[in-house]
Amino acid sequence: MPLHDDEMRRRREKREAMRKRREAEARRMRRRLILAALVLVLCAGGILALVISGPDQEQPVQTQATQPPTEASRATSPAQRSPITTIHIKAAGDLNVTDSVVASGLSATGYDYGPALLDVAGVLAQADLTVLNLEGNFCGEPYGSDTTSAPAELLQALRNAGVDMLQMANSCTVNNGLNGLSTTLQTVRAAGIEPLGAYSSDAEFRQSKGYTIAEVQGIKIAFVAFTKGMGGRGMPAGSESLVNLLYEDYATDYQTVDRTRIESILKSVEEERPDITIALVHWGSEYNDDISSSQETIISLMQRRGVDVILGTHPHLVQPIEYDQATGRLVAYSLGDFFGDGERAGTNYSIILDLEITKDDTSGVTRVTDYSYTPVYTVKHTESNGDYSYNRVMRIEAALDAYDGNFLDSIKQSCRDDMVYSLTRISQRLDMQKWLGTETTEPTTEATTEPTTAPTTEATETTQ
Repeated sequence: MPLHDDEMRRRREKREAMRKRREAEARRMRRRLILAALVLVLCAGGILALVISGPDQEQPVQTQATQPPTEASRATSPAQRSPITTIHIKAAGDLNVTDSVVASGLSATGYDYGPALLDVAGVLAQADLTVLNLEGNFCGEPYGSDTTSAPAELLQALRNAGVDMLQMANSCTVNNGLNGLSTTLQTVRAAGIEPLGAYSSDAEFRQSKGYTIAEVQGIKIAFVAFTKGMGGRGMPAGSESLVNLLYEDYATDYQTVDRTRIESILKSVEEERPDITIALVHWGSEYNDDISSSQETIISLMQRRGVDVILGTHPHLVQPIEYDQATGRLVAYSLGDFFGDGERAGTNYSIILDLEITKDDTSGVTRVTDYSYTPVYTVKHTESNGDYSYNRVMRIEAALDAYDGNFLDSIKQSCRDDMVYSLTRISQRLDMQKWLGTETTEPTTEATTEPTTAPTTEATETTQ
């Protein structure tokens, strides 16, 4: 389904206009430098001619050099379009609607989540498109963990922070029933954000065909989103198409991959002939590092059907990234919790992934050419030295710099120590070999541990 949201179109046009202005300014600066260099050359040439001719020479100074050289003329002509186009897509992990997350937006006049996201807004916005997984609904009060319903102001803060798309196929999709799903999707779209993987009606699914197409700087990107299940809930008969599901037994054991549904959606995507396809998958097991054989089956199936990037969520822990530079394929098993309670071991830190995608018009190839990430951390209000009554998401490295600089609103030493530890853990957990070969038990003061095992069979994947 093409992305028609006017607000998102305006955002892309604004970004494109800013890029063009920067390029135009760069061209103007190059022209000024070239002209300045020419003037200097001419002046130097004139002085040299006067010196050579001496005071008794009455011949006029030669002026042939006053004509700009051929190369300078080319430089002042309109720049030719490069056959190489590079864009950046950023992805964050789970945003979990809980009591503490809802409370983080409380203000004197209602709800305002801008301060909670302020430190990472610049990171999220510095991309051509930004996506994350939102585990919650927007169905009105009561808000919090019991209903997983959040105030609509949370969406506005995400939009202001640069988020363009939200994965809505996850454990919370139908927490408030089909009416809650419909209301949630309407509220998300009204905020100028595109929901992925869930639909308010069968007609809406058929129209979309289960995917979204976005075009950025001439690069056509297909987004698909799937979930392993919905917290053990089943869909009413006749409404199964309202959520993109990975398993046939999605409400029970997650044993049988729904090949028919996945391939049907991906076949429709292939018919669009996108330059690159990105799949957001809500899979794996909560607080568990096991990679099941069914996950490997899903990866193989998706890649055969043209998926270039797989971005995983749901375990709430950072898990490895596998990147094949030759093919440009990338699998991020789990990005961790972007924003949540941060009470369990390993859930208070995560990454914002930055994908560099390059299109070569000459070869016709588009692929991921590099990736990087920004480590982030959910800082509880009790971990800050400033006067904070809310939790917030912070860049780890920037927070450590603030601590070292003794900023007034810096984090406390205990939080600083945990951030240092988290940086080490993120590096270890993103590397598959280190992840499989390193003991990963988190501090015993936390409520749980992060076990590490080799890929296991589908039978172990029983936790939603």
